[in-house]
Amino acid sequence: MSIKQQPICVLGAGAWGTALTLLLLRNSNNVRLWSHDPEQVAIMRTQKANPEFLPGFDLPKSLSIESDLASALQDVSDILIAVPSRVFSETLIKIKAIRENDWRIAWGTKGLDHGSGGLLSERVAEILGRTTPAAVLSGPSFAHELAAGLPTAVSLSGNQTEFLRDLMIRFHGDNLRVYENPDFMGVQLCGVVKNVLAIAVGIADGLELGANARCALITRGLAEMSRLNAALGGKPSTLMSLAGIGDLVLTCTDNQSRNRRFGLAVGQGFSPEQAALQVNKIIEGLTNIKQVRDLARHFLIEMPITEEIHKILYHGHSPREVVTSLLKREPRVEIL
Repeated sequence: MSIKQQPICVLGAGAWGTALTLLLLRNSNNVRLWSHDPEQVAIMRTQKANPEFLPGFDLPKSLSIESDLASALQDVSDILIAVPSRVFSETLIKIKAIRENDWRIAWGTKGLDHGSGGLLSERVAEILGRTTPAAVLSGPSFAHELAAGLPTAVSLSGNQTEFLRDLMIRFHGDNLRVYENPDFMGVQLCGVVKNVLAIAVGIADGLELGANARCALITRGLAEMSRLNAALGGKPSTLMSLAGIGDLVLTCTDNQSRNRRFGLAVGQGFSPEQAALQVNKIIEGLTNIKQVRDLARHFLIEMPITEEIHKILYHGHSPREVVTSLLKREPRVEIL
């Protein structure tokens, strides 16, 4: 039996999980989709669509959509997790309760563990065992464009060669190009820090500080990403990859990004609470900024953008004063 004939279960029926499901189906995979919400599942089964999270795209009648996790995972070894980072560990615990071993876990979630602040790969190892094949799909990819079949390229990284090979076969298609990246840690970390920087750039654009300021924040944000990546043992080349600068530029410059839209609203004068209500979706960067700041302080790394945006979101500082002060910092040699 070919790898595409073997079932793969996508956990999480938000926009991203649904888009990944459509991609896998287009590539002739045997796919199941799981949501924790029985009401959402009932709507998706009836309408053959996901009107709440990814409207405008039909789901094939043959797609199995489940709210019972045990049923969704019956005879499945390959799992693709697309839930928010705050429930990632909880999802792993539910998986383990169904069966103790034989899982191969991939995820499209970009974030750190909500409780420990550690990498999601660390939680997979801790909960399911260190020999569990694990992989992350990351890079510049919006759900709507992926679902529409628009050209996209992403990074794939993991801890087991055979699993990565099989995932490449599953994912790679006419409109998605997948590049294997050997830096498992760095790919994950870049997917976190770019959320923080998208909020920062969004705030600057909300303040109408101009294209020069936007470019400066992206570039110096990349320097902050580079310092943290190096401190945690990541490879410098990852910063120049799709998972690094590719995802950073996408998230900072396009309003499909929730983090950017949230930052825009804050820059336009809304409180963080009001801005979150406007976006009306989970904003990973809100949690990530605390976690990245803690990592920077732990490793004694200078990350001024992260520090200053934290002051806006959690200490009530004025966005204009903070962003302006960032751009007026003392001249220095430009190094990463």
